[in-house]
Amino acid sequence: MQLIKDFIESGILELFVMGNATPEQEAEVALMKKNYPEIAAEIYSIENSLNDYALQNAVRPDPLVKPFLLATIDYSERIKNGEAVTFPPEINEHTTVEEFTPWLEREDIKAPYELPDLFAKIIGYTPAMTTSVVWIKQMAPQETHYDEIEKFLILEGTCDIIIEGEVRQLSAGDTLSIPLYKSHHVKVTSAIPCKVILQRIAA
Repeated sequence: MQLIKDFIESGILELFVMGNATPEQEAEVALMKKNYPEIAAEIYSIENSLNDYALQNAVRPDPLVKPFLLATIDYSERIKNGEAVTFPPEINEHTTVEEFTPWLEREDIKAPYELPDLFAKIIGYTPAMTTSVVWIKQMAPQETHYDEIEKFLILEGTCDIIIEGEVRQLSAGDTLSIPLYKSHHVKVTSAIPCKVILQRIAA
């Protein structure tokens, strides 16, 4: 039927499926869908095509975004509820674990019983530096920093930090600074999660 063919070719159904149709167009589509099975079938076909396109072009989210977003929300809530702002020392080659004792002894700076692959608790923030306690269960994925220097102080467990293919083996008490523009990732080598102080410092 020419009426159905013209309606399908008008582009209204695509607008309807994407949620961009006007109220008048939505009413018209609803009526046509009710009266003509061909219209309902075409809507189903358009939905499937769009879903297929979305899946083929999906971008995998950065696995580091969620844990640090949750850590930021947690820290903001703690400050809003009266926690005093503190300023942990910047990590250098002479830094010791004991320098972070005031934060590590706190009951609220603990990992959950069911530890996810990566968990973080922020203990200090300024525009220039964010300091977190981080638990890494097995690995932290590859990343490269262009505007911040990343520093590690290992608290518990052991890990390899691989920088541009060069393996650095770290254990409790060790520190490491990641240069800008260097691809790196973390692989836990101990039976327990690797617990670290992680600092991100604006470059």
